[in-house]
Amino acid sequence: MTNWVYSFGDGNAEGDATMKNLLGGKGANLAEMSNIGLPVPPGFTITTDVCSHYYDNDDTYPDDLKSQVSAALRQVEKTVGAKFGDGKNPLLVSVRSGARVSMPGMMDTVLNLGLNDVTVEGLAKQSGDGRFAYDSYRRFIQMYSDVVLGVDHYNFEEILEYHKEENGYILDTELSADNWKTVASAFKKAAEDALGYPFPQDVHEQLWGAVDAVFGSWMIERAKTYRRIHNIPGGWGTAVNVQSMVFGNMGETSATGVTFTRDPATGENAYYGEYLINAQGEDVVAGIRTPQNLTKVARENAGSDKLSMEEAMPEVYSELAAVFGKLEAHYRDMQDIEFTVQKGKLWILQTRSGKRTAKAALKIAVDMAEDKIITREEAILRVEPAALDQLLHPTLDPDAERDVLTRGLPASPGAACGIAVFTADEAEELAKTGKKVILVRQETSPEDIHGMHAAEGILTSRGGMTSHAAVVARGMGRPCVSGAGALRIDLDNRVVNVMGRRISNHDLLTIDGSTGEVMAGEVETIQPELSGDFASLMGWADNIRALKVRANAETPLDAQTAREFGAEGIGLCRTEHMFFDADRIINVRQMILAEDKAGRDAALAKLLPVQKQDFIELFTIMRGLPVTVRLLDPPLHEFLPQQKEDFAAVAEAMGTSSVQLMFRADALHETNPMLGHRGCRLGISYPEIYEMQARAIIEAALEVSQDSGEPIVPEIMIPLVGSRKELQILKEIITNVADKIIEDSGAELDYRVGTMIELPRAALQAGEIAHEAEFFSFGTNDLTQTTYGISRDDSASFLDDYVHAGIFEQDPFVTLDQAGVGELIKIAVERGRATRSDIKLGICGEHGGDPASVEFCHGLGLDYVSCSPYRVPIARLAAAQAALKD
Repeated sequence: MTNWVYSFGDGNAEGDATMKNLLGGKGANLAEMSNIGLPVPPGFTITTDVCSHYYDNDDTYPDDLKSQVSAALRQVEKTVGAKFGDGKNPLLVSVRSGARVSMPGMMDTVLNLGLNDVTVEGLAKQSGDGRFAYDSYRRFIQMYSDVVLGVDHYNFEEILEYHKEENGYILDTELSADNWKTVASAFKKAAEDALGYPFPQDVHEQLWGAVDAVFGSWMIERAKTYRRIHNIPGGWGTAVNVQSMVFGNMGETSATGVTFTRDPATGENAYYGEYLINAQGEDVVAGIRTPQNLTKVARENAGSDKLSMEEAMPEVYSELAAVFGKLEAHYRDMQDIEFTVQKGKLWILQTRSGKRTAKAALKIAVDMAEDKIITREEAILRVEPAALDQLLHPTLDPDAERDVLTRGLPASPGAACGIAVFTADEAEELAKTGKKVILVRQETSPEDIHGMHAAEGILTSRGGMTSHAAVVARGMGRPCVSGAGALRIDLDNRVVNVMGRRISNHDLLTIDGSTGEVMAGEVETIQPELSGDFASLMGWADNIRALKVRANAETPLDAQTAREFGAEGIGLCRTEHMFFDADRIINVRQMILAEDKAGRDAALAKLLPVQKQDFIELFTIMRGLPVTVRLLDPPLHEFLPQQKEDFAAVAEAMGTSSVQLMFRADALHETNPMLGHRGCRLGISYPEIYEMQARAIIEAALEVSQDSGEPIVPEIMIPLVGSRKELQILKEIITNVADKIIEDSGAELDYRVGTMIELPRAALQAGEIAHEAEFFSFGTNDLTQTTYGISRDDSASFLDDYVHAGIFEQDPFVTLDQAGVGELIKIAVERGRATRSDIKLGICGEHGGDPASVEFCHGLGLDYVSCSPYRVPIARLAAAQAALKD
């Protein structure tokens, strides 16, 4: 018989931490905490296999699931000493999701399940607290109606606000037992009005309704969006955890909280968290009430006059601190812990490895390695390479003028500027058009996930440091300021009023997630400085990785930036990018529009000195390191004049008429220029272009080599080759020029000639092409385009549809398609090495900075990857992780 249900609690469990795939992260950790003797409310986990069965069999369950659930529920009743649905001594449970990786807030939860008109009276008598009982009942009615029955929670919030206003109350804690009883009745009526039938009173119906809702939430839109953003496979499924309730809303000796064993924003080895007295968990994470600090130091730093838990509940706090130490030592990682205190008794509801910023991840990993808690190799694997992006971009200039409107909580570090928008949908739509936006909300909810991902930053007027907005923003690397209570957000009119100021829809805002400042307008930024923990981890990574990491760069600034980020050369210098400067493009246009060789030679003579100077600057910055220069590649239409005044300028330089040049431009027009007269085809038609570029490269290399005393090894790359003969012809042209210049100089210079593999035919003919090529650089941008027959520039309108439909797991222009494009690369590698065993191999598309693609390249045994300068550290870390996994 298949075991669909695993029990935990009372000092032992049927599962453990190694069973995350089956029990989900939450269920596995609940079992593990039970096994190590922590106070965990007893319960049971319904496995992820049930989720798979549910979706594979028309939303139905295995035949024996109900009997296994009933048996597990009886075990919980026995352990707790209460009975599910009993009118005198009722057992209440929570029903929560639990995927194998944390997806905070993305799936559904139901608390206080098992309450009805009879059991609420039993709970009141048993606890001696009618206020607590009816507070719990109204919470259950609202949550169950929203999550399971589909009645919008705003219906209930309006009733509660009206009742408080009618009775002169401000805080929920001011309501009496009778108040809550009235509210609960009103909630039931609202649910019945919306549904057309009474709120369910059968506790077993309630339980299975909640289980259905949690499994069903695996496929709701916000969960699918989160999985897509974080590359979580849809086939993993979620588990369901049913756990006996403990109550933080039983008076002043009860509380609930969320805490981290280290600061998830900075990585500092200090407890970081919040709690609320006389509350339940959703009050903290949903921002319904502004929480209090966990420690005295945190309270003093925040300038709060509300007692910290350390001060208000010193004995329980000491117990909690001991649990922190035990869990961090056990898991050997920073932990994110949820807890409840019921009448002075501490209960641990959840632990998981805490989500953290890149800065915190670095510090925690390095600190733990230096403290011998983990090895350096483990430290390298602890940091997500893509998360380094958070560290590699500008922050606010501390000396810049700031028009500070207010301050909130520094929930997720980093700075962001954009226009204010008030809905997640608008944030997503505007971001697609290239606009930078700040998402402004009273509080975010899981339904806002798509807008949060699209926004540059997030600003909320409610919620704490562990609110939904804060946790999700930190995980995404988005700057976030939460709990900015001075903001009066009018969502209907899309305006914010703050301290007598008014911020309207699409007004510019700047937020600083490191300080909590909210500013009007745009604030200047400064470049990041990378040292300390970053340098330590990168040094460890460099000692392990096999892949070299180069940069795609053609300007001195890009080259210098790349070198500062640890690039080991230039893997792609796109020479055409050097020609778009206003002072040069007229000469390029003159070369293109010339009708004979003499005209082209005249234009090329003007370009030679500036091209040579470009290479001198690059070789000087990269001296001692390889520089791969791609000869002129782009379609000619990118350079051709578009406006009459541009034609006039070129005509004047060439001593001809604008009309004649327009006829010439029309003759050069191509229907499909990306597959037209470009790359090596230009060199075949106009060899003088590549002759000039070869001269500029070799002369610059000789000059820098002589001046610096360091060897310069230029790698001359011929683009868009599809056959050996093309490369053979162009290589001979280049070597004739290069060898003559070197011979005349009397110096020595090593150089290489190779090609870019960016056509399927080139990959298939790699064995033949390698007879001529000394290196291959895989141009995966164009190779992806030509393999799929999809234009990267025009695919945005339908790629999302393909990802949503499951045709593409990810955008193939972001993460390499290993099954198709990757297979072509593999063929080219095997055939190229069979011909030339020492051929140098690398990739130079943007995939070179994508961690999954870097791992693939390591697996093929490539020599290097090349990517944009700001992604060099990401590639360095990804290469080290690939080596460790290998």
